[in-house]
Amino acid sequence: MKIKNIIVVLLVFCSLFGANAQQKKYAVRTVAFYNFENLFDTINNPNNDDEWTPKGLQRWTSEKYKQKLENLSKVLMQIGTNDQQKEAPTLIGGSEIENRGVLEDLVKQPNLIQEDYGIVHFDSPDRRGIDVALLYKKKYFKPTSFINIPLIIYRGNNNEKEKETEEDKVDKDKIEVTNDNRVYTRDILLVTGFLDGEEVNVLVNHWPSRSGGEKKSSPFREAAGRLAKKTMDSIYKVNPKAKIILMGDLNDGSYNKSVKVGVGAKLKKSEVQPFGIFNPFEQMYKDGNATLFYRDSGDIFDQIMVSETLIKPDFSTYQYWKAGIYNKPFMIEKFGRYAGYPLRHSENEIGYSDHFPVYIYLVKEVK
Repeated sequence: MKIKNIIVVLLVFCSLFGANAQQKKYAVRTVAFYNFENLFDTINNPNNDDEWTPKGLQRWTSEKYKQKLENLSKVLMQIGTNDQQKEAPTLIGGSEIENRGVLEDLVKQPNLIQEDYGIVHFDSPDRRGIDVALLYKKKYFKPTSFINIPLIIYRGNNNEKEKETEEDKVDKDKIEVTNDNRVYTRDILLVTGFLDGEEVNVLVNHWPSRSGGEKKSSPFREAAGRLAKKTMDSIYKVNPKAKIILMGDLNDGSYNKSVKVGVGAKLKKSEVQPFGIFNPFEQMYKDGNATLFYRDSGDIFDQIMVSETLIKPDFSTYQYWKAGIYNKPFMIEKFGRYAGYPLRHSENEIGYSDHFPVYIYLVKEVK
């Protein structure tokens, strides 16, 4: 790896690196996740997308689609940027994606084309035809393998008649059960590759929704959490020193059983044992932050967690530094009933998303 290929920034992180931090130089890589909220093209495909066509409920025209792409690209190019970090994210996990084509349109937007993002994407069996994906900067990250890991879950009782709740009536992600009682949802995407020569494993998730109510649907997300943990354990069997990043829209908070028990995520770095995982967004939630709102209640469903191998005090290799929620004023509804919420699509305006994106910084010392 040539040092000239790394963006080197001088970071004055006295609290983290000690009193002589101003004498050291660090390479910084931003890792982000964003729920794109209904990134559909206008073509009527056999994936239950009738709503997102020119004649569909959303009256989804080419002009609206182009505006959506422009809006998303504006956010993506800025996530995690500040006075010290000028670059767009190196890795971006995304959800609510119709197909690879919309991602190809997205990375060709004027705001992003110069970043030269690659795409890892698989079609999932989800009822709405929405998938997860990973965008990566080709000059920094080199994928070596990628697979989709299906989440196979079933409704418990064939004869049980479900009552439609008020939440179901407005839930865009209502769970559909087939005759075999299987709940078809998003796969987990696992991408392994080299970040500036260091192997990193990334799991991109979009767990089952809360359709039918939080309590009733919780077992589905608990199963997703266990599958994520099983996947991480499999990685560790091959490489006990593996670096793992778990990201996604989990449709649960950091305090829920799916995250705390299923994944085994910890609030504090000091609590994380070997092969364990640290969730910086649990403290952010405790501090009153949110990535989405429902009935005036905020929560953090969008989370990025890092393995114990990424929270070492040795910055000779990439290590986690800190996390954030990207919620600039232009992304926020300013008026009316939903003032303060993420600015999403409506009849009168093509917004950004009903979620705010999240990010973490990975840093290492450059000699």
